[in-house]
Amino acid sequence: MRGWASIPLSRSRTARTSVFFLVLALVCLLFSDIAITTANPWQDLMRFFWGMMTPDFFSSEGLATAVLRTLAFAFVGVTIGSMAGFLLALVYRFRIVRIFSAFIRAIHELFWALIFLQFFGFHPLTGVLAIAIPYSGIFAKVYSEILDEADPEPRNLLHSRVGALSAFVYARIPDCWEQLRTYTSYRLECGFRSSAILGFVGLPTLGFYLESAFSQGLYSEAGAVLLLFYVLIATIPLWVRPRMLPLYIVAAPFFLGDGLPIVWGNVHRFFTEDIVPAPLRDGATGEAFWPWLSELLVDQALPGIWNTLLLTQMALVGTGILALLAFPLISRHFGNRLSRTGGHVLLVVARSTPEYILAYILLQLWGPSMLPAVVALALHNGGIIGHLIGRQSSTITLRPDAPRGITRYGYELVPRVYPSFLAFLFYRWEIIMRETAILGILGIYTLGFYVDSAIQNIQFDKAMILILVTALLNIGIDGLSRRIRRRLALQTMPTC
Repeated sequence: MRGWASIPLSRSRTARTSVFFLVLALVCLLFSDIAITTANPWQDLMRFFWGMMTPDFFSSEGLATAVLRTLAFAFVGVTIGSMAGFLLALVYRFRIVRIFSAFIRAIHELFWALIFLQFFGFHPLTGVLAIAIPYSGIFAKVYSEILDEADPEPRNLLHSRVGALSAFVYARIPDCWEQLRTYTSYRLECGFRSSAILGFVGLPTLGFYLESAFSQGLYSEAGAVLLLFYVLIATIPLWVRPRMLPLYIVAAPFFLGDGLPIVWGNVHRFFTEDIVPAPLRDGATGEAFWPWLSELLVDQALPGIWNTLLLTQMALVGTGILALLAFPLISRHFGNRLSRTGGHVLLVVARSTPEYILAYILLQLWGPSMLPAVVALALHNGGIIGHLIGRQSSTITLRPDAPRGITRYGYELVPRVYPSFLAFLFYRWEIIMRETAILGILGIYTLGFYVDSAIQNIQFDKAMILILVTALLNIGIDGLSRRIRRRLALQTMPTC
């Protein structure tokens, strides 16, 4: 029987790494606030589910417009991001390009939106750039990995005959096209989620109506917004067809709306005054700057980093546990067609709902603590990885006398998919960190809480330094994740 005992000894390093992260998450749990503070959490939860069962699609006149603008921001932002990311991928071998790409993708879309709001205001350019800039860094990283892992032989043969550019266009691109197309399609789905949550900072997308409905206790309206979003994501294969994409991309800018005009004086003041540290802006010497910076780091940055790391590690392990429990829901080696259809629906809902929206809903139901954030992050990312691993497990052929039930799960399938599972999990570590930081805007004491507080208090100099700290923390996690994947010899491509 093929089982855990038959795993090569070299994989003991993988087992030790898994145990280490599990123990680390349990230690983090001891220092975390995971209490439910609402008076009637189950009653609120039932009201929410009743709202989902009785959606009111006609209560908000602007809901159809919000859907169109959610799509428009996503199409324009992802298109610009993919084009810029592809150009960056061509020169990704240079360290300065890798650092630049890592920096811009380390800052969450909502942080970018908060920055651009200060000088562009509620102009469509705010939403478009908030998506396009971090997605450029993400596309640059993944596109470069796809291009680097392509078979070099066809390109080398053609290079000697027609030159480097023709070899690249006619050999490397066709060889990588399917992976490039698959990942771009996935990132477009992510763009829809990013576009939706931009509504939480005031832009006219679906998130704006969701927050308004929840804040007023209108659960049927909130249910309608969520159901529209789920239908939008679930039907992507039906309406996002390659031949239709040029039409969508050309038409999308016309549905962004006009918004408020840009006051260019605000742009100038932001870069020349607002983000300059207060001591330097007031003409003080460097001696006054260092105590100001030290106080900011000790009072806000360090507590934010501590809580961000705690939450990230708990969410990472929670994601892994849920993914391992979820993949049998859609694997052909378990259940029947009806049960697998239900499993697909559950995983579509889990992975389609942005972590920010999930956390916002759970915070309304359970009260402010780390628990809603951990559950939201684990559900969303666990749904994504569970879906990928479930599809991979379905490609595995078992012998006719293979065991069934829990034995098939534990001894036949988990050992075979575990390396890929870890690769996906560590690949999403950086993404979980980004989301953890931004959840602070909802009132959880991660770095995003202190960034949002500084912006609310019109202390943009402090906000920019805290955003820089967030970016550096993400870059550190990304580097550590890559080292662990290399050390464990894990597949690093996220496009399976």
